[in-house]
Amino acid sequence: MSAAPFVPQIRLYQDWLRQRRGLAFDSYDALWRWSTGDLPAFWQSVWDYFELRSPTPHRAVLAQARMPDARWFEGAQFNYAHQVLRHVQPAHAAGFMAVVSRNERGGHRELSWPELRRQVASLALHLREQGVQPGDRVAAYLPNVPEAMVAFLATVSIGGVWSICAPDMGTAAVLDRFRQIGPKVLIACDGVRYGGRDFDRTAVVAELRAQLPTVRHLVVHRNLGVPQAALDALGSFQEWGPAVARDDARTEGFEPLWLPFDHPLWIVYSSGTTGLPKPIVHGHGGTVLVALALKTLHNDIGCSYHPNSWGERYHWYSSTGWVMWNAQVSGLLNGTTCCIYDGNPGGSKDNPDWTTLWRFGAELGVTFFGAGAAFFANCMKAGVDLTALPGLKSVRALGTTGSPLSEEAQRWGTEQFRKLHALAGETPATAGPSKPAQAGLEPRPDVWWCNISGGTDFAGAFIGGNRELPLVPGEMQCRLLGCAVEAWNEQGQPVVGEVGELVCTKPIPSMPLYFWGDEGSQRYLSSYFDMYPGVWRHGDWLKITPAGGCIIYGRSDATINRHGLRMGTSELYSAVEALPEVLDSLVVDLEYLGRESYMPLFVVLRPGVVLDDAIKARINTAVRTALSPRFVPDEILQVAEIPRTLSGKKQELPIKKLLLGQPIDKVVNKDAMANPGCLGWYVQFAQQRAQPGTAAAQP
Repeated sequence: MSAAPFVPQIRLYQDWLRQRRGLAFDSYDALWRWSTGDLPAFWQSVWDYFELRSPTPHRAVLAQARMPDARWFEGAQFNYAHQVLRHVQPAHAAGFMAVVSRNERGGHRELSWPELRRQVASLALHLREQGVQPGDRVAAYLPNVPEAMVAFLATVSIGGVWSICAPDMGTAAVLDRFRQIGPKVLIACDGVRYGGRDFDRTAVVAELRAQLPTVRHLVVHRNLGVPQAALDALGSFQEWGPAVARDDARTEGFEPLWLPFDHPLWIVYSSGTTGLPKPIVHGHGGTVLVALALKTLHNDIGCSYHPNSWGERYHWYSSTGWVMWNAQVSGLLNGTTCCIYDGNPGGSKDNPDWTTLWRFGAELGVTFFGAGAAFFANCMKAGVDLTALPGLKSVRALGTTGSPLSEEAQRWGTEQFRKLHALAGETPATAGPSKPAQAGLEPRPDVWWCNISGGTDFAGAFIGGNRELPLVPGEMQCRLLGCAVEAWNEQGQPVVGEVGELVCTKPIPSMPLYFWGDEGSQRYLSSYFDMYPGVWRHGDWLKITPAGGCIIYGRSDATINRHGLRMGTSELYSAVEALPEVLDSLVVDLEYLGRESYMPLFVVLRPGVVLDDAIKARINTAVRTALSPRFVPDEILQVAEIPRTLSGKKQELPIKKLLLGQPIDKVVNKDAMANPGCLGWYVQFAQQRAQPGTAAAQP
């Protein structure tokens, strides 16, 4: 297996541009400026470079260059599943698997490309027999297992619209999502194992079915193996096994439908600070274009059967509740073997083991190893020694996202891999940008960090990596090709070397088509374009360095971002304030500049009730049950009042800024508050936290 690509993918693309388009650039900045200055030429080059196919030509690359409502590749027909299944024959002939998976119980499975195609065809025909038509929604409640990938591809191959929630999400959180989209079919698991414990989810599945009147058909995957009596309580359903067992002339002759370029592909969810989660709809063609540009050109993940990246094995740890699951699946678009793990990457609560995921990567020969920034921070704190896993020498790139990666964690990982290669007698390359490989030149034996930042909102990244640029710990290397990203100050002017609002001034093909059920696009417009009409405001603090590097400083709004998973504060309030003891609450997530996320929850309790361990346990259980264990607060504090505006809105963002060290008179207008007298307690709390030696003191 090749230890690294012979030539960086972005170099191959630039060679192609020079040879096929006569375009040559003396720096990445020049290449980026061309890609954002001539969007039609750049995205046409992506289409041609990856040899995308359509039975009909497109009339224009970008017919309407405005946000929202940009119109891309009108006239072209597309299907995500077509792009995946075109790799079946060459990948199989080269001897490579489509998916390699493991779980906490030690189960190891390999899904070949022909078997992936057969199962997709079988399930697609089954769904069609159940009445699924183009545009119908298929909802899934599945963990990170091959069955989820098969179900997704089967759904979209016939024009169905896919949507998935992770089984660690509680009933209320799942219903808040699926109720909005009215699924016709539900595909669910009987349970999961996580952290050494088994969780029977049949009761949740039964409740989902009861509360989703549009569901006409249920498919159940026996993932955990619960007793038959628990399954019988679900009523009529189709077991997964028979649904994907078909192997006949119809499966052999099955072909995905050709659909309009912007036909709905999936619905993902991103939560704001008010209301239900936003059901974001992305299209087939735009999603594939952006995924290929990100995964290949910037993440340097190649096709497994291409000589330049022979044997590529791609892994990015994720639950199905995070858009990085979608990013992991997208490895199949370019013929790459995807390695997936279902379970807790840190072992169990009773027996923590932060080598779990590393051992998985070492034993499978993973070449690209991705995870949330919090994972690497936890490994560093746990004192993980990667030199004990010589199989990790296959890893040539580490990917991170979800929250800012600290400089300390990045240096830790780099040093770990330096030691790993030193023990093998290899000499790390000198620091600085890597250069295009030449015949006989050994690949760099150290590791490259590919830190990216983007979002569920457009199923892509704005900022990320470039194999040929210098690595600066704590920074991301560049703004991505085709992404007209800037940092804007309070006057709406682009700034360099200063922290500002992350904005994108020009459209990207994977930006949402719309929000499901959003009459007049009011939620869509208010989510991204309320501050700067016609300009996408992403909700992150960004600094662009004079050298072109980028630093994300966390969310600029009050959305919670826990280990890469975003959740609206309103969802947490619904869970907490349903308890009779809790009158009011406020939560803020103090993720900022690479520090470990700290999320305090402030609660107002009924008169006479004291916040003791029992009340804290009830609150944590409510959050864990309704949302996910990931959103359990780090600390719960009893307060007299929650600060509110005159119109009754909770003052989340001002309190967040206060706790991040900004002066009170700069973050809140007391004249616009209903209860300004309560601010004194929060000011004192912020001052205490800022003292040296406290857990969350400012650096």
